Amino acid sequence: MSETTHALEQVAISLDDRSYDIHIGQGLLSRPETWTGLPKAQTAMVVTNATIAPLYEAALRSAISPHYQQVHTVVLPDGEAHKDWQTLNLIFDALLGKGCDRKTVLYALGGGVVGDMTGFAAASYMRGVPFVQVPTTLLSQVDSSVGGKTAINHPLGKNMIGAFYQPVRVVCDLNTLASLPARELSAGLAEVIKYGPIADMAFFDWIEANIGALMAQEPQALAHAVKRSCEIKAWVVGQDEREAGLRAILNFGHTFGHAIEAGLGFGTWLHGEAVGCGMVMAAELSLRLGKVDAAFVARLKALIERAGLPVRGPVIDAADNAGHYIEHMRLDKKAIGGDIQFVVIDGPGQATVCGAPDALVRDVINACCA
Repeated sequence: MSETTHALEQVAISLDDRSYDIHIGQGLLSRPETWTGLPKAQTAMVVTNATIAPLYEAALRSAISPHYQQVHTVVLPDGEAHKDWQTLNLIFDALLGKGCDRKTVLYALGGGVVGDMTGFAAASYMRGVPFVQVPTTLLSQVDSSVGGKTAINHPLGKNMIGAFYQPVRVVCDLNTLASLPARELSAGLAEVIKYGPIADMAFFDWIEANIGALMAQEPQALAHAVKRSCEIKAWVVGQDEREAGLRAILNFGHTFGHAIEAGLGFGTWLHGEAVGCGMVMAAELSLRLGKVDAAFVARLKALIERAGLPVRGPVIDAADNAGHYIEHMRLDKKAIGGDIQFVVIDGPGQATVCGAPDALVRDVINACCA
């Protein structure tokens, strides 16, 4: 394997005393230097799920064991359907059952669900213990592991119960992506694609030119996609950690997407699938608000489709599909006084947040659904 393949990239998240680095490279799980300089503790707890544990838990445990007297593991059920109080309590049960103290370091080994729940547990246990993100999916490496958003779902809405709580390090071992099913890879590409329209059209051009290499999981293409995505997110989070303004643009496609997830039942569509389709809807809304042209919408839709993602929204209520979407979107975290706020493209490479008349939103949903 060449030296470039083994190169370690770092992206800094600058948040004063909560600053940390994202490490990106191949084989990072097994490199001793990956795990140096983390908070000192007697005990660590690896939080993972039933799919990832057989693949990478032993490697992580072996790598971090020299730094602790005890390393425990808790294995959660896999999937968005389990991102709830009941599963969160499994982490607390393990921490309390093993007598873990307030210096205990949690390691989130898995995708976005594991990362979100481990972060929320870390924020809550004894009012806050350190945690390390070890994302093993493309979606979690380019988005959910970075920036300190932690949460669980409520039956009425996605990620409605949580906290802003930053990790002390993010370790993106690109080798873990080799075990990703094709559907999960496509779901992660949705979160890669979103960075182009909201912040960097040169990156969008690159994704268009390299979508084949990304779908084939070519290491150099994946490394660039992960690094550039993290750089953009780091830039946004560094300016607006708690989503008072700018950070909301990272939710491009998510208002529609979260409605799809909640409406169908969490786990029916993957998060990235719902976001990919949601971006098509958000672009269509941008067009109808006069902010982009039809050629831009067609270009974005074509790329999302090439990434293996759905571009037609599901019917979640045959009687009043648009009404059902809107009902779920009113529970979106960006909604203000019941008024839905949408991330729209304000010209290629720029995004803004705005409201839209219900009648217009209905037209978009009706036009974009199967």
